Amino acid sequence: MGRKQAIVIGAGIGGLAMGIRLQSLGFDTTIVEMLDAPGGRAYVRKADGFTFDMGPTVITVPHFIEELFSLERDKAALTQDDFPTEIVDESKRIKSGISGGPNTSRYVKIVPVLPFYRIYFDDGTFFDYDSDPENTRRQILELGEPGDLEGYHRFHAAAKAVFERGFLELGYTHFGSVGSMLKVVPELLKLDAVRTLFSFTSKYFKSDKLRQVFSFEPLLVGGNPLSVPGIYAMIHFVESTWGIHFAMGGTGALVSGFVKKFEDLGGKIIYNAKVSKINVTKENGKKVVQGITLADGTVMQADAVVSNADWATTYGKMIESKYRFWNSDLRVKVTQQSMSVFVMYLGFKADGNENAKLRHHSIILGPRYEELLKDIFGRKIMPKDYSQYVHLPTLTDPSLAPEGHHAAYILVPVPNNASGINWDETGEKLKDKVLTFMDERGYLPNIKERLVHCSYITPDYFENTMMAHIGNAFGPEPTLIQSAFFRPHNRSEDIANLYIVGAGTQPGAGTPSVMMSAKMTARLVAEDFEVAPEIVGGTSETKEPSLV
Repeated sequence: MGRKQAIVIGAGIGGLAMGIRLQSLGFDTTIVEMLDAPGGRAYVRKADGFTFDMGPTVITVPHFIEELFSLERDKAALTQDDFPTEIVDESKRIKSGISGGPNTSRYVKIVPVLPFYRIYFDDGTFFDYDSDPENTRRQILELGEPGDLEGYHRFHAAAKAVFERGFLELGYTHFGSVGSMLKVVPELLKLDAVRTLFSFTSKYFKSDKLRQVFSFEPLLVGGNPLSVPGIYAMIHFVESTWGIHFAMGGTGALVSGFVKKFEDLGGKIIYNAKVSKINVTKENGKKVVQGITLADGTVMQADAVVSNADWATTYGKMIESKYRFWNSDLRVKVTQQSMSVFVMYLGFKADGNENAKLRHHSIILGPRYEELLKDIFGRKIMPKDYSQYVHLPTLTDPSLAPEGHHAAYILVPVPNNASGINWDETGEKLKDKVLTFMDERGYLPNIKERLVHCSYITPDYFENTMMAHIGNAFGPEPTLIQSAFFRPHNRSEDIANLYIVGAGTQPGAGTPSVMMSAKMTARLVAEDFEVAPEIVGGTSETKEPSLV
């Protein structure tokens, strides 16, 4: 009997991770990608000798990456402990050298980044977020209000409790039923993890600056600190336990590593292959996936289809409404989508002082915090001011730019296209505003005169090129009522053998989460297709690293 056939729609990090998982489960898997290269939101732009990661730039939990690179054909390792004791030890976090595991290092070189972030406030003061206990306490005393240091110790303890229960114990839980969620609600209430993160943080800090420092991180995965549940406080411990890392060559190098691993396992990728339809039939009154139809009319049969495309686009545009009940047009319409982003890609001549203010990852907060978030997520208007994330990877990896130059990426959170903003007009104005700000505030002095390359993307890129509903950048917004059971399910409730993977489904957006999503979904596939236990639990030997 031949192997089962699987199709994955989209070669984003979630899709590639899912392809690797399916190959390890014994499927013959084909990934179809509408773009001309892999990565999805992690697509790579090359121009004028510069290499730019267009999307994710923050890598954490190297263990998840090592898991994927360790898989072998017909050895899925899905019954192993998700968090072995030896990796849940903050004292073992790698702070220098190579931070990728031995199997990872056969495909890509990953190194730690310190500080994790430098966070600038509008008055020019800053906080180096690096999880060093002494440095953290010193900065809290310098920037905080009386009592904030004691508050930090209480926050640390509370965040640790949320991390241990919400991430280590429940992180891989697929909330596919109301009962699965109701079981954990009392504990989350006890941990105070259902109030909003900003409210959770404000309990422990009086200083507005420290409230921002310890609540901003959900913005990196499309979440509003004013509305995401307090369980997101666990990000503090995810980072302090495993650190922040960088793939030499950029996130695109990690994507290339995943592609090679997938192909090493026998998988196939087809580029320039846009899906127009997910084919469904009825068998004995049951709706079952058949395969896909490409935009050019090609029909591809499959026993299982996994979509790494935008959740709203998958159901709203790829599947006929007659086959959908739980994921109806109405649900797609009323689901709140995450914010979007305006991202600038800069190539410029070095002046030797780039690291005077900036670090590899820098957060530059504007004069407003709560009101700015309300503009972006609630009022959906173009704010009069903004905050920004600056990625300057050439401080770590000079190879991303020609000699004597730097490559940078500046991300500004903005409303999604429900705002009605005309980005053809607004994009150029915002570009000039950002460049002027970076010059006048001294973050990148004389940047306009030093520019060799400047391009940008807006929410229109996400809507029209990435096919993301109303230009969202991170899928459904992770509010309390769109989390756990209420977040789109990895196993379709409407159609048998159809699955969703990536940022739009459980557990959520962010590079670690989409890799977790792939593992959770692989377990559902193994269950549904009754994959042999020796394959589901099969493991391989760790190989010696090779960077050749």
